[in-house]
Amino acid sequence: MTPPRRQPARRRTATLATVPVAVAALLGAAGPAAPGGTGGAGAGDPYFPLSGNGGYHVHHYDLTLRYDTASRRLDATAVLTARATERLTRFDLDLKGLTVTAVTVDRRAAAFRRDGQELVITPRRAPRAGQRFRVQVAYHGTPKPVTDPDGSPDGWIPTDDGAFVAGEPQGAMTWFPADNHPKDKAAYDFTITVPQGRTAVANGVLLGQRTAHGRTTFRWHETRPMAAYLATATIGTFRVERYTTRDGIQVYNAVDAREARAAAPVLKQLPAVLEWESRLFGPYPFRAAGSIVDHAPDVGYALETQTRPLYDSAPGLGTLVHENAHQWFGDSVSLTSWKDIWLNEGFATYAEWLYAEQHGGDRAQRTFDSLYARPASDGLWAYPPGDPGSGARIFGTPVYARGAMALHELRRAVGDRVFFRILRAWASRHRGGHGTTAQFVRLAEEKSGKQLTELFHTWLYTPGKPNSA
Repeated sequence: MTPPRRQPARRRTATLATVPVAVAALLGAAGPAAPGGTGGAGAGDPYFPLSGNGGYHVHHYDLTLRYDTASRRLDATAVLTARATERLTRFDLDLKGLTVTAVTVDRRAAAFRRDGQELVITPRRAPRAGQRFRVQVAYHGTPKPVTDPDGSPDGWIPTDDGAFVAGEPQGAMTWFPADNHPKDKAAYDFTITVPQGRTAVANGVLLGQRTAHGRTTFRWHETRPMAAYLATATIGTFRVERYTTRDGIQVYNAVDAREARAAAPVLKQLPAVLEWESRLFGPYPFRAAGSIVDHAPDVGYALETQTRPLYDSAPGLGTLVHENAHQWFGDSVSLTSWKDIWLNEGFATYAEWLYAEQHGGDRAQRTFDSLYARPASDGLWAYPPGDPGSGARIFGTPVYARGAMALHELRRAVGDRVFFRILRAWASRHRGGHGTTAQFVRLAEEKSGKQLTELFHTWLYTPGKPNSA
């Protein structure tokens, strides 16, 4: 995600004292399940405690959506295939707003109720631990975005010709019932019906589209594991470009006509950017790529929606590099806690530095030096990127810029050859899965043969401006 263009709202939080890096090993631990065979309402995240759920793992979402752009009404059915990790006499899904009309579990009608953002389901027959089960939810209504702690809109955001659908960190629940935390990744199928003349763009590969009776239905398929916040179903009046790269990646670009002229020279460089990132980080982790360039002037950010980043306006080249670097760092290798957001944003920001360095721009050291020259009172040093302190801060400057500075300090400590070996090993070892800060530190020490705890502690967890080596 590129940082919001507006300044994040300030929140008073407890100041972090020295935090040993070993603490990061605990960040992926889920909160305890509720007693009595019920899945917990929340995945244990310290910043978003109600996001996600306990007691099961979703393997696949099949989402059938019908959206009327004039009335802004959504009629939908979600089918989730999941595996219970304990006996589930009751379990939750995250769903905010919208009206649920029916729920079935393994094709039997199930009781349900709403509790804030939780859809609480009581199946007629409780799935046993280890058992696969199928949940179907029918729902409708006018989806609306949520407002994140930093004041940004998130989720299903209406536009003048459709919807800009960006779910980081909590917005997926505004348009489909989900286990809405990055810890739980699944495959997805989307069937999206919109008025003729509109295009619906989701993740993965387009399987087909069909127009009948004034409406067009698009079918999208994403086989690779994906966190719910990275799903999209963006709708608009788009110009579409399709091609296959020489590496066999299927590219689908959808561009609002109002942004087409500005976007064209940047999107033309997408294959070269992907090739460059593949040389640095390892093979591209997905079958599909592309861009969704919407005209959404009230949004204020772009998002690395899996396989097809979403931009609120024509992106610059640096933003294109940033959001596609996330396909490795953040999408393929995902978080277990939002505290570790620097693993997404610091890495994608450093990719921008590397791209500039290798394409005639400033060297990464010069970028580092210009940032380090900022006084201790500057917002760059306001809080440590390894634990920003609250959900209001996860998209702030320290996470992005100081996170990138931590990687540059690592590069200086171990040398270029080892540093790039570490980046490739990180993307390869955790491909399609998850990673924590503690795991990254161990990998860096393994590949370099050096003790790096102090370096990471200084740059990720120490409040204030660090001393540079």
